[in-house]
Amino acid sequence: MSMLKIANGTVHDPRNGVDGVVMDLWIRDGRIIPAPVEPDVRADRTIDAQGMVVMPGGVDMHCHIAGPKVNAARKMRPEEKRTARVVRRTANTRSGTTGSVPSTFATGYLYTGLGYTAAFDAAVPPIAARHVHEEFDDTPIIDKGFYVLVGNNHYVMKQVAANEPDRLRAYLAWLLNATGGFATKLVNPGGVEVWKTSGGNAKSLDDPVDHFNVSPRQIVREVARTVDELRLPHSVHIHCNNLGLPGNWTTTLDTMRALEGHRGHLTHIQFHSYGGGVDDQSTFCSRVPELAEYFNSHPNLTLDVGQVMFGDTTSMTGDGPLGYYLHQVFGRKWFNADTEMEAGCGIVPIEYKDKSLVHTLQWAIGLEWYLLVNDPWRAAMSTDHPNGGSFLAYPEIIALLMDRERRRAMLERAPKGFRERCTLADLDREYTLNEIAIITRAAPARMLGLDRKGHLGPGADADITVYDRNADIQRMFEIPRYVVKGGRVVVENGELRIPDEDALEDPGLGRLLHVAPDYDAECMPDIQKWFEASYSIQFRNYPVDPSYLHHHEIVPVRS
Repeated sequence: MSMLKIANGTVHDPRNGVDGVVMDLWIRDGRIIPAPVEPDVRADRTIDAQGMVVMPGGVDMHCHIAGPKVNAARKMRPEEKRTARVVRRTANTRSGTTGSVPSTFATGYLYTGLGYTAAFDAAVPPIAARHVHEEFDDTPIIDKGFYVLVGNNHYVMKQVAANEPDRLRAYLAWLLNATGGFATKLVNPGGVEVWKTSGGNAKSLDDPVDHFNVSPRQIVREVARTVDELRLPHSVHIHCNNLGLPGNWTTTLDTMRALEGHRGHLTHIQFHSYGGGVDDQSTFCSRVPELAEYFNSHPNLTLDVGQVMFGDTTSMTGDGPLGYYLHQVFGRKWFNADTEMEAGCGIVPIEYKDKSLVHTLQWAIGLEWYLLVNDPWRAAMSTDHPNGGSFLAYPEIIALLMDRERRRAMLERAPKGFRERCTLADLDREYTLNEIAIITRAAPARMLGLDRKGHLGPGADADITVYDRNADIQRMFEIPRYVVKGGRVVVENGELRIPDEDALEDPGLGRLLHVAPDYDAECMPDIQKWFEASYSIQFRNYPVDPSYLHHHEIVPVRS
């Protein structure tokens, strides 16, 4: 394979302690290599990045880009297609639609054009895994993986209630193998099952889950413990109970404590940081300072933010009762689904308005989290795409974090009563370029256990983004000058350059990242017996055939 050199760039590579150093990067066979010591070595192509900012490719560790929920949202929102920007067919691209729920092709193109080279779908029912793999194979260029929903899985709750840790461990490991999944995901643990059976919800971590003699607290603790025992690269990924409800900050704090020292990733934490009373919006406020104080002192915890951005978008979630709640709040069309013994789903079009006090506080609460977390290595940028807004808003969020005057200008337009309900106006912190490289690249890669992602040291995947330096930070991050994926230049001068057929066929592009932990085969007869008695399909038809794992790579367990 040819050799590529990126010369004279100002490199930000936090994992390797490189903070704005002018240096060269050498790439061969899809990986970064040490600079050749022989003086006569010449690259097949050299990109002169003098005066430009060089970072690893971005890693979005929490988004919704594939599977039944996303397809349902696409069908549910035809009105978006009338006004959304269209990705037109060219010599380098196929056609696709954008909007809050882009098509598969547009998703790959848009992430690549933003300088992101990996993205992880955060909520897939195991029975839908085959569908997701097919969509992933249709999403070009970026590497992908997904988290398997287990927080309301009947077999999981059955083993937790019966205190059968060996069977729980074997089942979760088998399930990740059977689906080609990357990590375990809890969504409103126990609460979705209560919604499905009685139309209720689990309002606290100690509410009983109907028919299972188990509580959300037990599910959180036991799945987190099991994930650590399996040494999975990513911790349990937790969407807490009571998402979006005033006063839910106490549930979030209780969830952090329920982990009892085990690793846990709190996702879209902005939606879980609200004070006030459920029946009185006049008391709605931020409780980020209290939660951040606990988070900062407990290194077993990581988070992504779930930043809200103003405008029209689509809420899609595995949290069925939340979907119905949003339908009641916004009065818009609503979709809800029950997925066998595994999960639920809710989809609602929503709009965040800058004239709304509640929506402005949601926007501010996300920024508070970025600014109050002491260690950026434990925080990742996200909008919970598309729930808080599109991933295309990342450049605007970066600009807000790096420029306090920009934040203050927006605060001047905030609704009356805003300042008394949050601390954003008092926060002067400004992120550096190196800290931006951490929360958008190095930290999510580390949290996911991806040793070859998020950095530019020898042996790393040659996923690189080169930006023209610009005083307008948002503009700088919106249109990278170059994007290199797997050692190939896929964006040049802001345009996709790689023929799409090559992008889909090159095993260095668009890989599936998944795990394959060992499990105790002696537990399988019990799993199969339960499965055959419960599911609408046969046990032997449930696992995804290896032929669906296109261009895949197994990420090893932690040492």
